[in-house]
Amino acid sequence: MELTDLEMQRYKKHLQLQEMGLENQLKLKQAAVLVVGAGGLGSPVLLYLAAAGVGRITIVDGDVVTLSNLQRQVIHTTSRVGALKVESAKVMLHEINPQVEVVAIPENLTVENAESLIQAHQLTVDCTDNMETRLLINASCVRQQRAMVYGAVYEFEGQVAVFDAMRGPCLRCMLPKIPASDALPDPETHGLINTLPGIIGLLQANEVIKLITGIGDPLIGRLLFFDSRIPEMKIHHLSKNPDCIECVTRK
Repeated sequence: MELTDLEMQRYKKHLQLQEMGLENQLKLKQAAVLVVGAGGLGSPVLLYLAAAGVGRITIVDGDVVTLSNLQRQVIHTTSRVGALKVESAKVMLHEINPQVEVVAIPENLTVENAESLIQAHQLTVDCTDNMETRLLINASCVRQQRAMVYGAVYEFEGQVAVFDAMRGPCLRCMLPKIPASDALPDPETHGLINTLPGIIGLLQANEVIKLITGIGDPLIGRLLFFDSRIPEMKIHHLSKNPDCIECVTRK
């Protein structure tokens, strides 16, 4: 596989980076990434992965665009209110980079489709807003030996991590006891500063690029915490739980 003349022009700034260069740009072109969720986090993840030249991007989301989404879900537009989010996102990604293959799946991730979808992609980006789906992604990634790029936002605060059970802890190592559903924030009733998903989503996209190319040190075994009010970033170190029910005792 090679870069076309148009791709050489498009990715000029990447190619001028000594650590990126042609070899790593080709790795991006050959990569297949699954993005679960085309909302607040999914918007910047999808936009920047397409702009970076990730060869195949699959979007999984069963929701439609609403007017209240537009405050933070910048991949969608007013004219596409009522449209399927995956189709709206696909339109935008083709506008940004028609050389990227975009697969739109207008469904939620479920136990029926998670295994096959995650197996078919190099890594999975968690851009969801509920614990049930996050745990499903984690469990499937552990079984398929894939990395999961995790992101979460709440009001003014966000988190980013890479969970790769082959090289470090998984999500269940961090959460050995799952909080009761009524103890978790409901995204429908809690506010969210509109810039936060952009910041966290871009950090997730950055981790994806690092994992694909091998550049830098990915957030494996580390949780990045960001408070937009200060602003401040902190790193919390995570350890593999020797009693983890997902990535240790289930093997």
